[in-house]
Amino acid sequence: MPAFDPNAKKMLISGNEAISLSMRHCNVQLAAGYPGTPSTEILEDYSELGGYAQWAPNEKVAAEVALGAAFGHARSVVTMKMVGLNVASDVLYTATYTGVDGGMVWIVADDPGQGSSQNEQDTRNHAKASVCPMFEPSNSQEAYDFFRIAMQTSEKFKIPVILRMTTRVDHSKSIVVPKEELPAMVPNFERNIAQHVMVPGFSKPAGRRLRAKMDEMEAWNVAEGPNKVEMRSADFGIIVSGISYHHVREAAPEASILKLGMTYPLPMQLIKDFAKKFEGKRLMVIEENDPWLAENIKAAGIQCESKFDPIFRFGELDVNRVRRIIAGDKNPDPVPVKGKPPMLCPGCPHRSSFAVLKELDCIVSGDIGCYTLAALPPISAMDYMIDMGAAIGMGIGLRNVLPREQAKRVVSVIGDSTFVHSGITGLVEAGYNRPETGHVVVILDNSITAMTGQQEHPGTGRHLDHSPAYKIDYKEVAKVAGFDNVYEVNQVKEPEEFKRLVKESLEKDELTLIVAKSPCILALKSILAWDKANKEKAEKALAEAEAAAKKNNNF
Repeated sequence: MPAFDPNAKKMLISGNEAISLSMRHCNVQLAAGYPGTPSTEILEDYSELGGYAQWAPNEKVAAEVALGAAFGHARSVVTMKMVGLNVASDVLYTATYTGVDGGMVWIVADDPGQGSSQNEQDTRNHAKASVCPMFEPSNSQEAYDFFRIAMQTSEKFKIPVILRMTTRVDHSKSIVVPKEELPAMVPNFERNIAQHVMVPGFSKPAGRRLRAKMDEMEAWNVAEGPNKVEMRSADFGIIVSGISYHHVREAAPEASILKLGMTYPLPMQLIKDFAKKFEGKRLMVIEENDPWLAENIKAAGIQCESKFDPIFRFGELDVNRVRRIIAGDKNPDPVPVKGKPPMLCPGCPHRSSFAVLKELDCIVSGDIGCYTLAALPPISAMDYMIDMGAAIGMGIGLRNVLPREQAKRVVSVIGDSTFVHSGITGLVEAGYNRPETGHVVVILDNSITAMTGQQEHPGTGRHLDHSPAYKIDYKEVAKVAGFDNVYEVNQVKEPEEFKRLVKESLEKDELTLIVAKSPCILALKSILAWDKANKEKAEKALAEAEAAAKKNNNF
């Protein structure tokens, strides 16, 4: 069970918990995603509430699975963090053309301030570019309510809908009063080739229908959308959305506020009516990340103030920063107190791996995961890291252009979950466009998706709820991709053997995969418990199947 009572009439829960509860009360039939802070807990909580949730190999696959369910007249959800939307955007940008037959909500969690991300990205830009309606809650109650509204909007207008979350709303707790359940949808297949097959002849009219649909949705947003006007001062008005509403409410209690809940398509007539009240007076737009609201409002011919770039464009807003924006304070933010940098856990198997790579003076093309921390002192043994799965492709690029003596030092290092996410195509690239010097790929297999909180993936042999699942074999994948040499070694128990394998592999002009397999030290106890439980469940299921077969004379 989740950490809260789902049957309570009032509860103090986080935004992520509120969404999972709303999903349950909306009878979502399928939820898929890829773990990524700050969105991860949504599917875990939903599973514990009894809903069907699954981890997909990556965000694109998760979105495709959820879209297929929505084509089948079901309610579906896909979850990810904002950089995951980059991976899944190929689905989103055409799914708005096709629309859906059931309901589909994309829950995308932005990370202002880059608490755990390689860039600071604003999903609102994706919403406009993909022509996808978007809602932005400011607390747990709105996360609960807006999810329901987003799903109902998706069903009414037959279109995918984005629910944009941010770190503070995801993880902060506030009071939630739940509502009654929605009746479940009845899945069903209906053939409609012109709607579901996006060849040019069908997609061109679909694009025109999409734009007409957005005009209809904007009118609905003006008349009925989850927006709120709070009139106080007649001389000072602020337009705001999301978590910034609470900062503004505390920083400027005297200000009148237009709080936008549905931010794409913007309710422009509502904004114009609010702005008209402050002609010749003071009107501001306050928002985190990009000046997205301000730019769209100014483009509509509305005069307003906005925050100063680049001072307040980066990082989360808080009450003090909002006060400074209102006061026109253009001084740089105070330098934060230097804290202890993140580091690999004591006993982490990645320490053993990078100790060898550093000793051998390897040029390390790295990837995203706990092991990225090996780029920091005192290890300082990772030279490149860009995005999920890039380690192998970047390593191939380096191998192809560097002088031979440098190319022979290049090693691609990738984690097990990241390899399944988007590293497999890198192996295919290596086999297809084989560098003259060969290449060495090391998969750091710690048997879990560790950095986001110990989630499962297709290489663990367990589903999201830890029940048994098919387990992908990295070594067999490498062989099929054309790798000459494939090894597996426990780099913690056999550091000298790992060192020998890396050293000898670097000397060959061949393709080599080394699976450095040692479990995450923090997850080890749980992994052992899950594997024991899975073994017992599997043995019980096999015995029951054999008994049934014998009973039916089919053994």
